[in-house]
Amino acid sequence: MTVWCWTVLVFGAVLALVATPATDGAARLVFAMISRDPASDTLLAQPAMRFAMGLQGALTIGWSLTFFGMVRAADLGGAPVWRSMTVALAAWFLIDSAISIMTGYPLNAVSNTVLIAAYLVPVLGSGVLSPRTPGSPA
Repeated sequence: MTVWCWTVLVFGAVLALVATPATDGAARLVFAMISRDPASDTLLAQPAMRFAMGLQGALTIGWSLTFFGMVRAADLGGAPVWRSMTVALAAWFLIDSAISIMTGYPLNAVSNTVLIAAYLVPVLGSGVLSPRTPGSPA
């Protein structure tokens, strides 16, 4: 889960760096990979888009740091905390993927699927979502 959190944090940094033209190269590469629209390269010419993407980066960094803390809390709180984290991630996945598809960026939904799978495989495989019986070891 630590690797997953760091990956999300780095992606957030890529988005946050869109705010200035001198540091937007990685984000331009991401846009080129997920967009079939040749005009997408001109999006960053718009100050409002730089603002929106920079804020999205800040939110993604905050989201990653929240998950870092929640992973630690889940070690103590068990299944209820893991369920809360999984519900939050599922809500993000459904909303973000639907918007991506509706606005012509279906490859973003594919990357979302990879991200949620990278979360779910270890979480479901570990059994941490199963309620613990009283007195069972943590």
